[in-house]
Amino acid sequence: MGKIHEVVKWPEPVLAKVGAPVTVFDAKLKTLVDEMFESMYAAQGIGLAAPQIAISQRLCVIDVSFKKNPDEKIVLINPEIIERKGRQVEEEGCLSLPEIREKVTRAEWVKARAQNVHGEWIEVEGDELLARAIQHEVDHLDGILFIDRLSRLKRDLVMRKMKKMIKNGEW
Repeated sequence: MGKIHEVVKWPEPVLAKVGAPVTVFDAKLKTLVDEMFESMYAAQGIGLAAPQIAISQRLCVIDVSFKKNPDEKIVLINPEIIERKGRQVEEEGCLSLPEIREKVTRAEWVKARAQNVHGEWIEVEGDELLARAIQHEVDHLDGILFIDRLSRLKRDLVMRKMKKMIKNGEW
């Protein structure tokens, strides 16, 4: 059992930064990936990006089965989305934005190119929830939160709600 990292919340500056590429693929990286899965499960999430645990690097983990199927555990290092198809509008949440859930428009299907923990290039494709998770986590690596994808009006309402929660010590 590795270390459980605390998930940082908005408006933590690391969440708005573009993550640095991962260049060293060693035992330390493997440990970090294991700890990220543990931290994600502890926080009841299906995806976690390194910036969410205050590490500004291009690394994320996803498990849309939430522990039910070990084969569905995905590690994306230095990912980029190379193909998108279709459109889906679904409600999204984020571990760094607790209690905020809003409908976000995303591609229905995506293909991403990334490296695995050994530094080998892989391609991962997914639709529906997995496509949404990949897009959401890759956004984190670019310093983008899902609320940045909302209309200005919707975003302003959400920001007001978060600021009020911070003021009331509920965040």
